[in-house]
Amino acid sequence: MDMSNLFAPFEPEGDEPRRRRFKPIPLRVLLPNLITLLSLCLGLTAIRMAIEGRLEFAIAAIVLAAVLDGLDGRIARLLQSTSRFGAELDSLADFVNFGVAPGFVLFIWGLKDLRGFGWIVAMVFAICAALRLARFNVMLDDPNRPAYAGNFFVGMPAPAGALVVMLPVYLEFLVLPRTIMSTPVAALYVIGIALLMVSRIPTWSGKKLTSRVPREHVLPVFVLVVMFAALLISYPWEVLSGGSLLYLAAIPLAYMHHKKFERAHLAAAGGVVHQPLAVDEEQRPDRFN
Repeated sequence: MDMSNLFAPFEPEGDEPRRRRFKPIPLRVLLPNLITLLSLCLGLTAIRMAIEGRLEFAIAAIVLAAVLDGLDGRIARLLQSTSRFGAELDSLADFVNFGVAPGFVLFIWGLKDLRGFGWIVAMVFAICAALRLARFNVMLDDPNRPAYAGNFFVGMPAPAGALVVMLPVYLEFLVLPRTIMSTPVAALYVIGIALLMVSRIPTWSGKKLTSRVPREHVLPVFVLVVMFAALLISYPWEVLSGGSLLYLAAIPLAYMHHKKFERAHLAAAGGVVHQPLAVDEEQRPDRFN
């Protein structure tokens, strides 16, 4: 028996399709996701800093993560490198950076003095951040929603909630010593911010203010940004405390303006208001699309 026929060399047919190879991915597609991963690393580092008791560094990491969170989506749209993968990665990073990390900071700061209740408060905040992201990730944009809706977020966005919720920590670093009653009051404050995140109360978005900058305002904007960064570095607790208080004070104003626009739209539409009235960048299921 000729054994050579059993192990004859195999020659593929000339018309057989070649195995498909992976295509190289452009750097412009990877850059937004790399920024998101960097912000996630900052959120995880904030958790470590909180566990080690270095709350100043933990807060700095969360603030920087919030800055990067505002950049990755804009860079993705600018470079036309949007993807569903980027949207899912961004949501997971937001949960860690603006839900888990601030909860750890607050618990290590003072909520641990309340024992089990303090841990429950920290979990409530993190869970509300997750619910906000999950709820609005499945919301679809209404093509008929009014134009004014782009000026508002539905509820407090997660990055703003993460920065505002740490106001008790800022105040202690600034001027106010912690007393026996300050921790229970801080726990109630944290619960209130968590409820604002999952509420449908309209808040300012500022997207249309930052979408286009007139040419004559470019240099003043650069100067203002540099001045703000310098103030934040030189006087971090004053800037963060003042910014948090101003943001909270602006919520009633945003609500009143939203109702004013809603009434005008209702009158123009003959009594029909399309829902949802506002969907922000975080709330869109295709945030990077």
